[in-house]
Amino acid sequence: MLVKWLPPSLSKYLKMSKQERKYELRLTLWRTPLLYILWTFFLVAITVYMDVGIGIAKYTFDGFQATFETTRALISALIGGVLTLSAFTLNSLLVVLTTFSGQFSPRMLQNFVKDKQTQHILGIFNGSFVYVLIMFLAISSNPVDYYVAVPFATVAIAFFAAVTFIYFINHATTWMQVHNITDTMKQVTVEMLEGDFTKDLQQMRTENPGDLLQGWQKEKCSVLAPISGYIQLILFKDLLQKAKQDNIIVKMEVGIGNYALQGNQLFTYWGPGAHQVNEQEYLDFIRLGHKETEIQDLKYGLNKLAEIAIKAMGNDDPKTAANTIYQVADLLLALENKATFSPYLVDEEGQVRFILGVDDFEYHLYQGLGLIRHYAQKNYPIITNIIEALTRLAGAVDQKYHKVIWNFATNTIDHIYTEFIFDLDRKLLLRNLQELARITGHASNYNYIERHLKGDKQ
Repeated sequence: MLVKWLPPSLSKYLKMSKQERKYELRLTLWRTPLLYILWTFFLVAITVYMDVGIGIAKYTFDGFQATFETTRALISALIGGVLTLSAFTLNSLLVVLTTFSGQFSPRMLQNFVKDKQTQHILGIFNGSFVYVLIMFLAISSNPVDYYVAVPFATVAIAFFAAVTFIYFINHATTWMQVHNITDTMKQVTVEMLEGDFTKDLQQMRTENPGDLLQGWQKEKCSVLAPISGYIQLILFKDLLQKAKQDNIIVKMEVGIGNYALQGNQLFTYWGPGAHQVNEQEYLDFIRLGHKETEIQDLKYGLNKLAEIAIKAMGNDDPKTAANTIYQVADLLLALENKATFSPYLVDEEGQVRFILGVDDFEYHLYQGLGLIRHYAQKNYPIITNIIEALTRLAGAVDQKYHKVIWNFATNTIDHIYTEFIFDLDRKLLLRNLQELARITGHASNYNYIERHLKGDKQ
């Protein structure tokens, strides 16, 4: 009932799942500053009560007291000062971030906004301004001869805001260093892999599908996407519970993070209870939206890092590109260690109830390093960095992925056979490729590549 009376900008949060709400609130600027502003009213009430209600000026030395006129003049001056400090800081920072976003990634501003430190600092700025503004009104309507708590508290808050301003500048300049940005982006995806939601999902997975109710697949039913959008989130627990109740198996035809047009086949289902299924209930468990999100989409984090490396190459910044390549490799390692690529999800009794199209390690390798490789083209130092990152990755992952990594590496240098390459570039490239061949057990293949690369020189 409450949802009906709230504006759409607020009611949408009540309709979201816990994971969606947490993600969306982190992208907004108003939540944390609003909490600071609410605490500000509480602080104003305490401060005014100490001077007006208790009258602590009677119990203090004359040197700690300030007259009504002095207190009011002090607060009047601080109102403009705190507001100017906040506005100047934010305006300058937005200009810098906008320029920075054009150089590296349009998601820079969004990532900076959802940073916890940024939101707390903005909350301090807003809370300080609201404090001095409400205090000005409070003492004007409750004048007394002398104040003690009000001037001391106001000066302390103004001093704290000034110190926060210095901290904010330091935080912004540190955050905007590209190596910190890429590390933060990587950590967001790692946290998703280590979060409760992913852990719960892993517990539902099974490698052995068992009974897939093949006898009922001839009567398979299809459900179409009601709107166009990205598959942002699937409420797996609720969906599995409902599928168990209806005694069916549901198979997604569009993967999480992919875009579906209205009318595209979204999922299919079959089983003994298929004739009594309410399809709308299952559609409610699948969220479609106009933007990609990181809630369940593993490749989104890889794409963001690849985008920074591509932008860095376009801006003639090979050091940033190389650092990002290593961050991509580290994220791929975390993905291999923490994610399971089985598509089958089972209920409490071990019966498969949901089949999800799962992208394998090779696909994620392409989403990260493959995109960078495409834009690197004849940038051989960057290609060498990619081969080096693959070498490090091969030394850390399970041996079953060695063939995938080796094939990706050899495919990366296929075009070099017909292109000119400097001697030192060739030497560094072959050195890393030889190490990769040793780790993956493809020494004979390396000898063939070495002869062809050196043969081009002759």
